[in-house]
Amino acid sequence: MSEGAGLVGIVLVSHSGPVAESVAELAVGLAGGGFTAPVAAAGGTPDGGLGTSSELIAEAARTVDRGAGVALLVDLGSAVLTVKALIAEGDELPEGARLVDAPFVEGAVAAVVSASAGAELAAVATAAGEAYGYRKE
Repeated sequence: MSEGAGLVGIVLVSHSGPVAESVAELAVGLAGGGFTAPVAAAGGTPDGGLGTSSELIAEAARTVDRGAGVALLVDLGSAVLTVKALIAEGDELPEGARLVDAPFVEGAVAAVVSASAGAELAAVATAAGEAYGYRKE
């Protein structure tokens, strides 16, 4: 059985490569020891600049796809548009890829924790979205 087989994959899309990579590292680290769901960062442009890249996002989604769906979390507005366009095209992302409405950092942690516990895509999306309710006061 391959690593992460049957688990939802997580793609973190940011306008900055270092931000996407750092949030991925944080989410995996906070998910606890042991085995975690597959996570990939898709940040910035292919030349290392700021922005989003359809190619990097699609490649990251293929990398984490284990057949249980892929949750894509994004940082800012134009990243939403890029992911929506990829989903609309229908053939660039793995079947079952889903844009998740969630805060980027807290949602990423919730998504990785729930996916690592074996949750299905809908439950991963719900857990990530519930992070909007986390109070900091």
